[in-house]
Amino acid sequence: MSTASNRRRFLGAATTLGATTALGELGFLQALQPVSAQEARVGPDHVRLRPEIEPLVRLLEETAREQLLERVADRIRGGVSYQELLTALMLAGVRNIQPRPVGFKFHAVLVVHSAHQAALASPDSDRWLPLFWALDQFKASHAQNAKEGNWSMPALSDSALPSGTLARERFVTAMDRWDEVGADTAVARLARVAGADEVWELFRRYGARDFRDIGHKAIYVANASRTLQVIGWQHAEPVLRSLAYALLEHDRGNPADADEPADRPWRQNQPRVKQVRADWRAGRPDSDATRELLAALRTGNFAEADEQVIALLNRGVAAASLWDAVMAGAGELLMRQPGIVGIHCVTSANALHHAFQSSGSDETRLLMLLQAAAFMTMFRDAMNRDGKLPQKPVDALQPAALAATGPEALNEILATIHRDRTQAAQKTLAYLQGGGSAEALMAGARRLIFLKGTNSHDYKFSSAALEDFHHVGPDFRNAYLATAMFNLRGSGEKDNPLTARTRAALG
Repeated sequence: MSTASNRRRFLGAATTLGATTALGELGFLQALQPVSAQEARVGPDHVRLRPEIEPLVRLLEETAREQLLERVADRIRGGVSYQELLTALMLAGVRNIQPRPVGFKFHAVLVVHSAHQAALASPDSDRWLPLFWALDQFKASHAQNAKEGNWSMPALSDSALPSGTLARERFVTAMDRWDEVGADTAVARLARVAGADEVWELFRRYGARDFRDIGHKAIYVANASRTLQVIGWQHAEPVLRSLAYALLEHDRGNPADADEPADRPWRQNQPRVKQVRADWRAGRPDSDATRELLAALRTGNFAEADEQVIALLNRGVAAASLWDAVMAGAGELLMRQPGIVGIHCVTSANALHHAFQSSGSDETRLLMLLQAAAFMTMFRDAMNRDGKLPQKPVDALQPAALAATGPEALNEILATIHRDRTQAAQKTLAYLQGGGSAEALMAGARRLIFLKGTNSHDYKFSSAALEDFHHVGPDFRNAYLATAMFNLRGSGEKDNPLTARTRAALG
């Protein structure tokens, strides 16, 4: 897995939407039924997948982009299930798209679980649309991968793999030394002999250990683990091989032998985590502590922010209140500078919080919280390179009066987004503070992603932000959702062409 890669960097409900997004616009999706795979062969140098899914994966790989949706629609009418198609999409992506940089064209893989998450939260009439969008995204990235060297995951000989008893040790050693070949062979064996919990505990830590690719490594760990929960651990090996290769991405030299800024928070937080009181999980919610940490995230460096996290935990503050600061702070950064870096503040916070929730290790959980706080300061510095990042405290956001009431208030908010995002955020805050339904607002926003979304970040961001609304405490929840208006789609934007194409495919 050593094909040269471009090292570019990122710096830089449905019932309330009225005529704009009426259910009838997507009603054609109901024509789909829950698809047997066609016969296909795989060459000896290609990574072999389980025989029951290989033919469907080959269909996705070999069909031209202009024909894929129509051919998939035929397979669905023939019996292919949603889960089979989701599985084939994930496996086609990891087998055929180089995960370096961990972004750009690789978003076709990163977005798979986000699309599934959007589908789960959607009415039955919409459920296929995110997956059809992700299929089209895969073909676009597949073509880009071909232009950039036509990377594909190489086959591995069983004789090259370590024994099962040595797999974990070899994997840890290789990852610590940033050894691509050693990690690849070790993780292939580990996938065959270890349980999911053991494997993900390792990957959570390696996904959070460095700030390269502005959070995409942690995002990939979260989305890969969540996708495998849906499609089944029997498909783990190619996914884990792709993931390990992605996590070892770096620029110059060997990070194990250097002191790069991207690695410093992790190295300092490993001993620092031992300073936290043993009973930290018994902490009490404290919104004043949330504001204290928010202040540190606005002005301090990563070490100062993490020292504040530890001080607050040792003061008896609940970890949830500190996560409130991380998530609200991520939304604040997006509000201060809408765009690609701000988006990843939100999606990285979501990924690290998922790791915190999923881990059974106190040390890992604390490391996720510390890394999340550190990452927010590093995002802030990346956004403030010219010293002109505006001050827009999330807890100082003020509501703006709505002209409409009831369901029409939602239409007013969604129509305001593309004209004035600040005003849309203020109207959202007024709507929620007035007792409006957050669920209805989120359903409307999600429907607009289906109709108006044009890139992977539309799905990644919306799935993360709308999920984390439920994770943020009540004192900051409404303001957090209001900040999402700085990257959601508005009802006045042009429809993407995929809905019409999907309608034609199913006609």
